[in-house]
Amino acid sequence: MTDTQGDAATTTDPARERLRRWRLVLGGDPADGTGHALSGQDAAMDGALAALYGKGDKPQAGRDRSAGLGASAPSVARWLGDIRTYFPSSVVQVMQRDAIDRLGLATLLLEPEMLEAVEADVHLVGTLLSLNKAMPETTKETARAVVRKVVEDLEKRLATRTRATLTGALDRSARVSRPRHHDIDWNRTIAANLKHYLPEHRTVVPERIVGYGRASRSVKKEVVLCVDQSGSMAASVVYASVFGAVLASMRSIDTRLVVFDTAVTDLTDQLDDPVDVLFGTQLGGGTDINRALAYCQSRITRPAETVVVLISDLYEGGIRDEMLKRVAAMQASGVRFVTLLALSDEGAPAYDREHAAALAALGAPAFACTPDLFPEVMAAAVEKRPLPIPDAG
Repeated sequence: MTDTQGDAATTTDPARERLRRWRLVLGGDPADGTGHALSGQDAAMDGALAALYGKGDKPQAGRDRSAGLGASAPSVARWLGDIRTYFPSSVVQVMQRDAIDRLGLATLLLEPEMLEAVEADVHLVGTLLSLNKAMPETTKETARAVVRKVVEDLEKRLATRTRATLTGALDRSARVSRPRHHDIDWNRTIAANLKHYLPEHRTVVPERIVGYGRASRSVKKEVVLCVDQSGSMAASVVYASVFGAVLASMRSIDTRLVVFDTAVTDLTDQLDDPVDVLFGTQLGGGTDINRALAYCQSRITRPAETVVVLISDLYEGGIRDEMLKRVAAMQASGVRFVTLLALSDEGAPAYDREHAAALAALGAPAFACTPDLFPEVMAAAVEKRPLPIPDAG
């Protein structure tokens, strides 16, 4: 851990500070070679680290590092309070995720007192959603409050830019043939009239002028978010629900949100509250992409005005060839099809590379998308221009 708050005395001697940091990293095993003893807050900090990353059954602060948070929610809540005292928020979130994964603490998140102590983030929301069906009624109100806080923070971060970006794209996509001067799309106008280039005058004579329209006069666009709710896609489900609610709030877009595993659930009627959407999902289970796309295809009424966004790691449990034929058929009808391996800050998860390659061959390249890039991806899809695909990492 590099972002720690140590004893003030250790910061005045660079050599001693280096030993202190190495001691905290290595855990105090006799073989660590530091020979550095911890005291005060450093010893307490080491105890918090030992409880999570050490070996054994009982934490012993300031001594040989040993793992264990106990089996009770109060001990975990105290540990959560300790790490929030000693480490910055970004580190706290990493340690929480590690505790859930390494020590099997997911079931303890069912306890209200622990939920009140935890540092809420997208990953915690994903864990709570996976435990939703097992959650006692006494915990659900607290869990919803945690989820709502995360969702509201995400909306503040993402909503304004998404609406602004999509509104501009909708305006530009509504082309008119007799635009006002300030609405002329010069790039498209020149491209449409290159055959009328006069070399002797070094100019183009425009016989057809292409202009931007206004979204209020244009046909409404349809956006279908088709989201894989298998366990590995938890963060993507959270972000998709937020974006679905933002898109649904725009009058010029008809938004549909469909989540799937081996079954398909249409959550469109709940888009006014993304928290309701999230608690309507059921993370885990198998995957039948073909079945989900069949449902989405059956709901498309204006293909040329529709964007379908499939968010999935592409591990198909259904009929692969049918899935690909369905994507090709939607594209042939005029649908703009976008494939996102993830909608999260973590980058691409493990995914089925064969299926990704097959979709790319159909003109629907699969790539991971961060929430901050998503508005640009949607704007490009609406305008039917090349997608801003990030470099593969």
